[in-house]
Amino acid sequence: MANNSIQNILNQVGSLAFPGVYDTLSAKIAEQVGFPMGFISGYSLAAATIGEPDFGLLTQTEVVDRARAICNSVSMPIIVDADTGYGNPLNVHRTVTQLIDAGAKGCFLEDQVWPKKCGHMRNKKVIDREDYLYKIEAAVDARGDSDFFIVARTDAEAVLGLDEAIARVKAARALGANASFVEAPGSLEQLKRIGKESPHPNVANMIEGGKTPVLQKDELAEMGFQLILYPLTGLYAAGKAMQDFYTKLNKEGTTLGMEQNLLNFEEFNTLIGVEEKYKQSEKYGVK
Repeated sequence: MANNSIQNILNQVGSLAFPGVYDTLSAKIAEQVGFPMGFISGYSLAAATIGEPDFGLLTQTEVVDRARAICNSVSMPIIVDADTGYGNPLNVHRTVTQLIDAGAKGCFLEDQVWPKKCGHMRNKKVIDREDYLYKIEAAVDARGDSDFFIVARTDAEAVLGLDEAIARVKAARALGANASFVEAPGSLEQLKRIGKESPHPNVANMIEGGKTPVLQKDELAEMGFQLILYPLTGLYAAGKAMQDFYTKLNKEGTTLGMEQNLLNFEEFNTLIGVEEKYKQSEKYGVK
């Protein structure tokens, strides 16, 4: 696409199902198969980076560093899960500034108490609405004239109810956030109400086995959702594949018989650009 801003992509496609990524390889694969954008999932990042659950254990520096590597590895725009912004509105301002510098094209910013938990886990807490809106204001100020897409996420439904959650995203949008995200609705009725009452574009967070019903893209689009995110699909798929292959290797001492489920040596080298590096080496006289 000529203009790869998030808003321009939405203007062209209307509604988009897109994946979460957690490292440069998953981002390259997402781009290779044709996705126009990706999302760095905090849950996946915590699992892949430190082998821990999404309990707010990653630091701002760790997230920004990983985001920089991923954003620089692909040409498609990347939205980053910025959690709560890692502190008060001053921290939010710094986080957004650093994400823009890292090459990110947007972020999710939520209203949980820090340290947060995955939105589909129990025992969540949220900050006061006023305090959250100060964070949104700080993010908008930090963005300035940059092409940076701010998604206002609220976890208030689980704590204070759906009325408060919708009120929060409406207020955040009035301050300049670009999209609305009411996290973890637990029923079709709640999804329908969010799609109808929350300002578009809306995020639907499709987690296999999570609290929210996983629906077809067209059904969600009809309800009023434009950003249909599958944040953990890549992580879960990779985990399952490695579990299966490592189990076979451990039990049988070989992977023979499973080759059809692997990228082979040549295919993988194509994915990571080996021949391009050979050509670059030849150009610069590298032996």
